[in-house]
Amino acid sequence: MRRLFPLPAPHVPARAAEEHPAHPAPGPAAAEAADREWTPDELADAYAYPAADDPVRAGRTGWLRANMVSSLDGAAHHDGRSQPLSGAADMRIFGVLRGLADAVVVGAETVRQEGYRPARARAVFAARRAAAGQAPAPAIAVVSAGLELDLTLPLFTEPLTPTLVLTGTGAPPDRVRAVREAGAQVLFAGEGTGVDPARVTAVLAERGHTRLLTEGGPSLLGQFAAAGALDELCLSLAPFVAAGDAQRIAGGPALPVPERFALVSVLEEAGFLFTRYRRS
Repeated sequence: MRRLFPLPAPHVPARAAEEHPAHPAPGPAAAEAADREWTPDELADAYAYPAADDPVRAGRTGWLRANMVSSLDGAAHHDGRSQPLSGAADMRIFGVLRGLADAVVVGAETVRQEGYRPARARAVFAARRAAAGQAPAPAIAVVSAGLELDLTLPLFTEPLTPTLVLTGTGAPPDRVRAVREAGAQVLFAGEGTGVDPARVTAVLAERGHTRLLTEGGPSLLGQFAAAGALDELCLSLAPFVAAGDAQRIAGGPALPVPERFALVSVLEEAGFLFTRYRRS
């Protein structure tokens, strides 16, 4: 893996520059530009959430980051699943982003299609999470209107951190009761049967979950984008052409005016580009 953007300014020790002006000692720029496998800690530093007092967080109760993968021709999945577009480096970054998050927000259909399991605790992130006051593993927060969920899945029967289910106050009472009896926590983030995407960040922040990660699917990401709730997009561009009629990474109605995001960083490995954009 190597960093393509931004490259830090080369560091040239004063003494080395004096003794070997034509061959300065390699600095951080050379280390990050070199093609090598980054450690989990290096990736975690590269993808760190903005601090609570960072100006980019002004007026926001939490920070909602999306992690998605796309083929070169814009497909968000192949045969209904994103895994065929992934790779080793993409999965490492996937794990790091989960290792940094308080909660992973995902749509019910994606839970069904991708066979979601509970997030696991990883020893490599244990000290970092403990220092940040986080649980050993992020909670999975499922967005569902009708609560037609398979409550026998490990996501509900074996979570290390209790699974959360986000729904509206108009959700079927019997399903709300069933979800709670299965051990999940039901949170209301909408007045009707569905979830108001603009309320998700605040509702989860009330539970102490301010570092949020959404992994889709496209419909949910489109709702967050349309509501102005998306703060950051981590997009893996896979070196594949998929063709077909697969959905883009974000679906739903078009925004009245396309919203501009600013490029934060670009990493590359084995032809994959790992981009990170923030709301401008």
